[in-house]
Amino acid sequence: MNIQIFGKSKCFDTKKAERYFKERGIKYQLIDLQKYSMSSGEYKSVKAAVGGIESLLDEKASGFHLIKYLAYESDKDEKLLENPKLFKTPIVRNGKQATVGYKPEVWKGWE
Repeated sequence: MNIQIFGKSKCFDTKKAERYFKERGIKYQLIDLQKYSMSSGEYKSVKAAVGGIESLLDEKASGFHLIKYLAYESDKDEKLLENPKLFKTPIVRNGKQATVGYKPEVWKGWE
């Protein structure tokens, strides 16, 4: 298992996801989205695994309006990668599988 947690340092659900894997002795890599954005390849893989960009957007984030009214998905992708604070977190990735939010019921199946 190769777990990556993309999150924000002040996100409560990101901390809960970290605790979930730590308590089970599962190694993971934490990536702070406010410091390091996803690579284009990582983004495409996660987007495909979670069913599209809408699942990745945090509607409560300030600046959500920057993306909401863009017409083309490629423009939305570009804007989201430029503004990682607009990602809903945590994004937990295990190879080609990924989840958005706190989803221990899914992660249990990865063990």
